[in-house]
Amino acid sequence: MTDPQAVHASPVTATAPSGELCIRTLAMPADTNQNGDIFGGWLLSQMDVGGGVFASKTTKSRAVTVAIDAMNFRKPVYVGDLVSVHANLVRMGRTSITVHLEAWVLRRKELQPILVTDGHFTYVAIDEEGRPQAIQQDQPLD
Repeated sequence: MTDPQAVHASPVTATAPSGELCIRTLAMPADTNQNGDIFGGWLLSQMDVGGGVFASKTTKSRAVTVAIDAMNFRKPVYVGDLVSVHANLVRMGRTSITVHLEAWVLRRKELQPILVTDGHFTYVAIDEEGRPQAIQQDQPLD
């Protein structure tokens, strides 16, 4: 028998966004499915854009998405929600970084932001020819 905790997202304990704000956008009617909810794919693409901004800033180069892991769609997003994507660095390798991204919404009648989606995205730093390149890590001052 499968452990039911293993297939569900961990409970939300955060009450406010953490990490660097990477993107903020408004959910519009054109982004809805047949039920009037915002498409999960639209939200995932917004998270990828925000993560790409963070990855390029962190690696100081072009960065491309190579993996998306552990996506948790926790709550629906509705038309009119203000969507904010926040990033935290999880791991930095030689050519890649893993970023934890959180999508939070501010609804018109709510005072507190709501965590709607989170996941781990991995990006690889690339050169002008599209080949992986070593990440230029800051050297400590002596």
